[in-house]
Parts: sequence; structure tokens; C-alpha cells
Amino acid sequence: MTRTDITRALALGLAAIALTACGSTRQPPATFELSPPPPAQLRRASTRAQILIPEPTATRTLDSQQIVVKPTPQTVEYLGASQWTDRLPRLVQLRLLQGFQNTGRVGAAGVPGQGLAIDYQVVMEVRRFEVALTPSPTAVVEISVKVLNDRTGQVRATRIFRGEQRAAGAGNENYVEALDAAFGSAADEIVRWTIDLI
Repeated sequence: MTRTDITRALALGLAAIALTACGSTRQPPATFELSPPPPAQLRRASTRAQILIPEPTATRTLDSQQIVVKPTPQTVEYLGASQWTDRLPRLVQLRLLQGFQNTGRVGAAGVPGQGLAIDYQVVMEVRRFEVALTPSPTAVVEISVKVLNDRTGQVRATRIFRGEQRAAGAGNENYVEALDAAFGSAADEIVRWTIDLI
């Protein structure tokens, strides 16, 4: 092989690498976080109860990092080029854990595997966590909560919590900001209701 042939082969190889690199420079999705709920305004002083917060259940549509938008009540899509920092049920679990801990009013709050002597479980189902696009973009969060006495197995109370926030405008950031506010509203109620109950 002559020097010219070697040069030509090297040039072709470099061109192929450059084309591959161009094809793989896809923009990574924007990653969004949920804020922990602010410290709740509580009616009762405190409780010594230790609270377990299992990961909430959710449909497959919601059990992922994708952010749900609903153009109509019957259709489901995902927000393009955007995702949560973790699977949504796990994110809801950890943010509510922070909500309980931030009150400073419970004996302890934890997740499974942390070895707490549990008095109550806060069992949740994420029913809705979406931006409904009609009639105008509005974030809707709906979480069903059961407070379960871990020592007796009896359900102390059940309630569905709902948060709604109209988006300030179109676009991914506005939609996620509205979802964050709707979740914050529902989460704050969940924390206050649970601590007042137990």
C-alpha cells in the first residue's frame, strides 16, 4: 500500500467517525425535580408516632420518569424532551418523606428498609399527575391516601387529595412549574391531615 493509499484510508476513517459523532449528538432531555412541600402549619403540637411511607402505586402510564400531558381526557402523551429526575412514584415518596421530616413533629418518618418500629403506614396511590391541555393547560395531581395502623392492621382513615394549578403559559417549564405547585398543595394537605389524625 502506497503512502497515498494510507492517507486516503485514514481520511475516509476520520470522515466516518465524524459522521457517527454527528448522528449521536442528540440533545439530552431536560430533567426536572419536584420540590419538597413547605413545613406544614399543624393544629396539634406533635406526635411520637413513627411513620412508614411505602412507595405509592401508580398505573404504568405514571410509573416512569416521563411527564404526562393529556390533550383530551381520553388521550395520553408525554412531554417532549423532558423527564423527572426519578420514577414518579419514587419521587412522590421521597418528597412526602421530606415533608413529614421537615415538620419536626413526628417521632420518626422513613421508608421501607430503614428499620423503624412502625406505628402507622401512609399507603398511597398516585391517580393523576398530569397537565390537562383543555380547556386551558392545568396541572392536576390526585393522590389517594390510607393511614394504616401497623400494629393492628386497621385502616384509620382514607382520603383523596387533589391539587390543581393553571399553567402560566405554554411550554415545558411552565407545565412542570404548574405540576410542582399542584403537588405541593396536595402534599401539604397530606402531611397536615396525617399528623392531625394520628
